[in-house]
Formats: sequence, C-alpha cells, structure tokens
Amino acid sequence: MDIFWFVTFAVLLAGYFALEGFDIGLGVLLPFLGRSREGRDRLVAAMAPFVLANEVWLVALAGLLFGAFPVLEGRVLSGLYPVVVALLLSWILRDAGLWFRRRADGAAWRTLWDAVLWAGSAGLAVTWGVVLAGVARGLPPAPFDLPGLAAGVVVLALFAFHGRAFAAWRLSGEPTAGDPAAGHPTTGGPRRGGRALLASGLVAALPAVVAMAALASEMLGNAAPDRTLTFLGVIVVPFAPVLVGAQVWVWRAFGRGALPSFF
Repeated sequence: MDIFWFVTFAVLLAGYFALEGFDIGLGVLLPFLGRSREGRDRLVAAMAPFVLANEVWLVALAGLLFGAFPVLEGRVLSGLYPVVVALLLSWILRDAGLWFRRRADGAAWRTLWDAVLWAGSAGLAVTWGVVLAGVARGLPPAPFDLPGLAAGVVVLALFAFHGRAFAAWRLSGEPTAGDPAAGHPTTGGPRRGGRALLASGLVAALPAVVAMAALASEMLGNAAPDRTLTFLGVIVVPFAPVLVGAQVWVWRAFGRGALPSFF
C-alpha cells in the first residue's frame, strides 16, 4: 500500500505542475505577452477557466500528504514554515488578482490587480522551487539560500515556458492573435498544436519528478500504517473518477472555443 500511495502522490504532484504550471507561467508572462489592457484581458480569459480545476490537484495533494505521509507533512510544515507561508500568500495574491481585476472599471484598478496577479504568480513559481529543493536537501535551516533560490528560478523559467506554449495553443485560433498593434497578446512564434503543449507540460513537471525520485526512500519509510492507508483508499479512490472527469469537462468546454468574457 505504501508504494501505491507514493506513486499516487508523485502523479498528483507532477500533474499539478503540468497543469497549474501554465496558469502560473502565463501570470508571470502577463506584462510581456499582453502589452495592452485588451491583450492582458485575453490572456487572463484564456487561462482563468482552468485555474480552479487545476487547483483541485493541489487540494488532493495536501490531503494525501496529511493522510498517507503525516511524518513528512509535519517535518515540512515545521522545517519550511517561512517558505510554506510565502507559498500560501503567493497563492492568495495570485487568485485575488485573477478574480478582482474585472470587478471594477478603471485603468488604475486593472493595473493594480494585474501587478498583484504577476507578483503572486512569480512568488508561487519561486516558492515551489524552494520547497522542492528544501525537501530534497533534508530541510536546510535557511531554505532561501542560493541553491534554494536557484531551484526557484528554474521552476519559474519552466512554468514561463509552459505558459507561453499554452498561450500559443489556446490563442492560435483567434483571428487577430499575435497582433500587438491591435492590442492582442503576442505568443512569440507560429501556431502550436496540442503536442507542443503536452511537451511543455512534461518539461514543467520535471522538477516534481526529480524531487519525488530523491524522496522515494524517505517517503516509503515514513508512510502511515497499513490500516490507515487501506482506510484512506476507501475514502479517496471513489473520488478519483470525479477528479479526472472534472478535468476532461473543463478542457472540452474551454479548450479551443471562444474566450469567455467574464474574466
């Protein structure tokens, strides 16, 4: 059972990086790809319908960490407390910028929340890198040291690469996409298909895969008792089809159709 839950945890973490990575990366690239208010509106409208569905992976990941690997969960929360707080604050800021930017008119209001969206997205990417590096290095006393920040920059770059690929894929069917003079976002290249997006998703998931490979023996040695893991399976497994079904519905509903107008 411990191997099953470790693999499940690794899949959830890699899936979160592959899916939420383009949302975070597109937020990081918002000032660069969207050179006008209209361009930024289109970029946010392209990614916003996917955010909640992608964040479900993080909620499932946190629940599984608490239930199947409570020792590791306690060590991470205590040993990386400042990083975890920074990650949560970045998450709140990113979501606040995403949902508040269209709640009022005015250039100053929109510019403020676009900046909050960018700062929260960049903070999320960097802190995720610091968390993975800190856990893989055995919870150093100063996680925001040079190796930790270097890992954060790597995750930031990979998420930005994934976000750019998503923008090229999602906006490729728009008749005026890529025209900065018209106020639309530029994607920096020709139209891309689903294979390019899949490849960038695999690249974005690499830090999670590397971290899980480094932590395999420690996690397997500190799993919850078999009885707890069996009970966890009774609770979790029936909801797995719901998670997958929600992802399929979101991608079918918002994948390549017209951009929603309420973001």
